[in-house]
Amino acid sequence: MPPPSPLPPRHGLDAAWVCTPEEDRTRPHPWPTMGAWLLERLPQFVDVAGFLAGERFSYQSGVPVVGSDPYGPHTFVWFHRDLAEETVVPGVIHLVHRDARLVVIDKPAFLSTIPRGRHVVQSVVVRLRAELGLPELSPLHRLDRVTSGIVVLATERRWRGEYQSMFQRGEIEKTYRALAPLRPDLEFPVTVRNHLTARRGRWQAEVTDAPANAESLIELETVVQGTGVYRLTPRTGKTHQLRMHMLGLGIPIIDDPVYPVVQDVAIDDFSRPLQLLASGVTFTDPIDGGVRRFESVRTLPLRAETVAGGTDAGG
Repeated sequence: MPPPSPLPPRHGLDAAWVCTPEEDRTRPHPWPTMGAWLLERLPQFVDVAGFLAGERFSYQSGVPVVGSDPYGPHTFVWFHRDLAEETVVPGVIHLVHRDARLVVIDKPAFLSTIPRGRHVVQSVVVRLRAELGLPELSPLHRLDRVTSGIVVLATERRWRGEYQSMFQRGEIEKTYRALAPLRPDLEFPVTVRNHLTARRGRWQAEVTDAPANAESLIELETVVQGTGVYRLTPRTGKTHQLRMHMLGLGIPIIDDPVYPVVQDVAIDDFSRPLQLLASGVTFTDPIDGGVRRFESVRTLPLRAETVAGGTDAGG
């Protein structure tokens, strides 16, 4: 683990760091200066010469790195990367609950839970760290970028461990709702069990013949204009589990950009939100023993949101 950063967060993001190798007396290092090491270590990520000229690299002491500084082993260097310009994701982050330990929000579709790939500033974590003044805010679970609904976050690192362990052990009841076609020949409720595998570099998860590792309870709640409103209760938490289980029943969730076929949807096309809503979570608080129950303020069908992204502190 690195020592504490000498640089404050920027745009809700902690500074990045790199560290020179440990001293190896059997093989002398090839870098005469810190600048030479940074030029070899980081050329594909940052403009090293420009960062050195702008004093954007910092030692642990907070002193800027100078390119001609003598190389030193096991030396931490901190910096903030330049961020690519991102399209603002429309829709409101509804603040459902906030206390000393937890923040619970209802996120719109198309907003990432964590900073990742092309979605950094436009993520729940980065936006709320800045808007709520909580630099250590972190999610206890994730929703797919295209899924709307409830996300629970810890306000500080000291609370994260106990709550996240509870999520990992499955000691939480999650409820989703989805819009999907009707199949008169299906009898509900139905429990789907199979083995799901997510492979790196592939958009879609796969079903294999291995022992079941994914289980979902599917119930038909009501019918609206010829479309089913389904209540989905996952008993495990595999990637794309609910979307795969609905597809396997022959009733794929409406406006799914990945199932049954991967669609070529522009990164800034927010017109057709996936009709899947993380509608509620219930759990026993591992710290005070109280029952926690949070419900989404959104309802199906989910409409395209056009208002620039913001946070509704009123819940």
